[in-house]
Amino acid sequence: MIYLDNSATSYPKPKSVILSTNNALQHLSFNSGRGGYKESIQAAEKIYTVREKVADMFGFSPQRIIFTKNCTEALNMAICGRVKKGDHIIISSLEHNSVARVVESLQSKGIITYDIAKYSYDEDETVKNFESKIKPTTTLVVCMHSSNVFGVTFPIAKIGKLCRKNNIKFVVDGAQGAGIADINAKRDNIDILCAPGHKSLLGAMGTGFLAIGDGIDISPFAVGGTGSSSISLKQPDYYPERLEAGTLNNSGIISIGKGIDYINSIGRENMLSHEMSLCAHIYNRLSNIDAVKLYTPNPERIATMPILSFNLGNYSSEAVANMMAEHGICVRAGLHCSPLAHRHFGTIDSGTVRVSPGFTTTMAECNKFVNVVKNLAN
Repeated sequence: MIYLDNSATSYPKPKSVILSTNNALQHLSFNSGRGGYKESIQAAEKIYTVREKVADMFGFSPQRIIFTKNCTEALNMAICGRVKKGDHIIISSLEHNSVARVVESLQSKGIITYDIAKYSYDEDETVKNFESKIKPTTTLVVCMHSSNVFGVTFPIAKIGKLCRKNNIKFVVDGAQGAGIADINAKRDNIDILCAPGHKSLLGAMGTGFLAIGDGIDISPFAVGGTGSSSISLKQPDYYPERLEAGTLNNSGIISIGKGIDYINSIGRENMLSHEMSLCAHIYNRLSNIDAVKLYTPNPERIATMPILSFNLGNYSSEAVANMMAEHGICVRAGLHCSPLAHRHFGTIDSGTVRVSPGFTTTMAECNKFVNVVKNLAN
């Protein structure tokens, strides 16, 4: 199998991540911090260590790392937990449905209004597009770090600076960047960062986190048992318990920590460089096939993550993905849960075939993929 769908979920997982997950299931399947026995305390200590690793990687305080079941849940918590009736939100023209559907739902209920700021290859123009949407009632800007369909990145630091200047809270969807991209909340003026554990952080599926800047409060998305302040029927007002109701996913959380260890051992920059070089190679070879339509400039000339989209002749994107599967090549086709992005790039009717190499992908695998596309084009 040649796996080129890492923007959905990274695969294969590092051996250390797999072993840590198995070990946690065997030896740490205890409710962390809910018991006085040493095993429960050890589980809580292991989880806190992961909070520290996430906090260190992205520039937050450990107590303000909230573990979730995925990035979508984290984004729902961040957006719904910050807004009040009458607020105005700005999102980008490339947002995933995990943002777009949330603000659309809130608007349909009469709680908020929202506007869409257009993405541009010109960073300053993108920032101006966000600035032009600001209203007196704007309280929140929600923007992805990079597109899950086309790979292009946003000038997060510049948008964060704009938000800080206008006293607007800034939520970043780090689904396609967290782990290999250089993201630092303090430097980039990020108030809230949401990310999955199973993509570039190399952890298990069913994991994610919500990282909250100091002084930022979020109303609980769900309430319930926390193992602390149990005499009160009110949810604790301190973090992380304020937002972590119920039993945590010990093994999944620990897998994120091991994923971060693996990234640090190789070097985030080295991993990104490898994936980007493969992506550029694929792009350059596909650009020489007449029947292939590419939608973004060469990744060597724009700010992007290692993701690209294309279509082939008169084939539907789904047909191309199915034919790839017959050759043992895994890619994704369709709208990728991002109709806004497809409308922006003019592919809403066709969708695209998405290719995203990973840290273990080889040049030989990329060449085999391109050769299959070339044969299909003839």
